[in-house]
This record gives sequence, C-alpha cells and structure tokens, in this order.
Amino acid sequence: MPEHFVHPPDWGLWILLYFFFGGITGGSYALGTLLRFHGGAQYRRLADSAFIISFLTLIVCPILLTIDLGRPERFSHMLFYNGINFKVWSPMSFGAWALLLYGPFSFLSFLEALEHTGRMKGEAFSKLLGGGFGTLVMVVGSAFGLFIAGYTGVLLSVSSQPVWSDTWTLGGLFVASGLSGAAAAIALFGQRSAQSQAAPVAADGGATASLARADAWFIILELVLVALLVVSLGRIAAPITTGLYGILFWIGAVALGMLVPLASHYRWIPVTSTATVFFLVLLGNFVLRAVVIFGPQS
Repeated sequence: MPEHFVHPPDWGLWILLYFFFGGITGGSYALGTLLRFHGGAQYRRLADSAFIISFLTLIVCPILLTIDLGRPERFSHMLFYNGINFKVWSPMSFGAWALLLYGPFSFLSFLEALEHTGRMKGEAFSKLLGGGFGTLVMVVGSAFGLFIAGYTGVLLSVSSQPVWSDTWTLGGLFVASGLSGAAAAIALFGQRSAQSQAAPVAADGGATASLARADAWFIILELVLVALLVVSLGRIAAPITTGLYGILFWIGAVALGMLVPLASHYRWIPVTSTATVFFLVLLGNFVLRAVVIFGPQS
C-alpha cells in the first residue's frame, strides 16, 4: 500500500528547498548529458557547468531531509535498518534510495567537469569517462536524475492530502519545472564562469541560445501541465489558485516564472538582460513548489 497522510504533514521550508534543489540536480544532470552528446567545445563548457551544478545541489538534498526529520538516524534508517531497508510500496523509500544511487554518477561527472574546467589538476576522470563507460554513466545518471526531479510530485500525489491526491499531473509538472530551472541555472553559472575565467562570453553564445530555446520548450510543457493541473482539480484547486497563494501562483509562478521568460526567449518582448530572464525562471520554480506544498496544507 502507498503511504498516506491522515493529517497535513506540516512540511515547511526544508522540504520546499529539498523539492527545489531536487528538481535542479536531476534536471541539470540530464541536460548536461544532452549538452555533452551535442558535441563542440562551447556545449562542453555548458555541460561541465551542468554537472557541477548537479552535484552541488545534490549534496544539499540529504542535509535538508535530515534537518526536516530532526534526527539524522531517521534518514539513515530509510536506507539501512537491520540490513537494507527498501520498501517497494513507499515513494519515500524510493526517493531516498534514488538519491543514494544517483550520488556516484553525479560525483564522477562532477570530478570530470572540474578537470575540464581546470579547477582540478589531472586527467584521470576525463580518461575514465571518455569512452563507452562514460556514456553509460551519463545515461544511467540521467535516468536517476529525472526520477529524482519528478518523484517529489508523485510523492505528493500518493498522499491522502486533498489537492495533492486529486490530480495526476504533479510528477510531470515537477519534471518539466526541474528541466526549465536547470536550464536557467546552467546558463547563469556558465556566464559567471566564463566571466571569472576572463573567457569571452560570446564564445558560448550559440550554446546558451540553444539552451534558451530548450528552456522555452520546457516552459511550454510546464504551461500545458499547469493548465491540466487546474482543469483536473476543478473547484478543488482553490487552495492553489485563489487567495494569497493564488496571487503567488498566477503572478509569481505563471506570469513572471513562465510567461515573461517564454516571451523573452521568443523576442516577443524586449530583453534587457538574459540573466534577469533566467533568474525569473528560477524564481518561478521556487514559487510553484511553495504554492503546491503550502497551499493545500493551509
């Protein structure tokens, strides 16, 4: 049987941050893999940024879960308790194990990226991941990453909490949102990295433009899933779509986090700063998760 909540779980800031960083880490690794497969030096630089972001946001996730649980052993008990503790009926167990298994893939790609960018000396990991083994690592790591990005939405859906359990869209919405937020984080990190290394930002112009086009498609998918979320919930959507949380949802998540960046990507409105556009995407990601988590619990 799936896990159910009799009362609202009272999830707060730590779980919100976990959901946010979980989407970024999984989406970043998947996009890093696609950028690496695309080939070319400019795409390789952004792929390295993606793998660095993926690992840095990953290591935050178990810390946030442990803080929320209050006692460190509670997190470890989800993995090992009188032996291996894996519950096939528990999305929480699936998530904890996915984080553990995803870690080595993200860590290896992180070390390779550090070598590529000159932040770490040597070529050991570049050689290790340079052939078919590296391709296998990235493909399997991407599968784990996308699972982590979306399972948090599934975790909400299998609860008995009203709104969360009344729609099937949250898993897909969180995957699309995670990919969109990851694209924005990669672009921002890549720009700052190029500037700090005194490298010409224009050298990444084509790759960053491609990333922006991909982000536009992720946002379109987000908007479709947001529409399906509202339609599938009907009147039950009120905790998300009305009141204070409704204002945050429609203005913060949808308008500023999706519609403005989408219009900017397609040049329907003047773009003053690409960094501002990508920041709005990340802000929208955060607000979307905040509304979905807190609205139904209020």
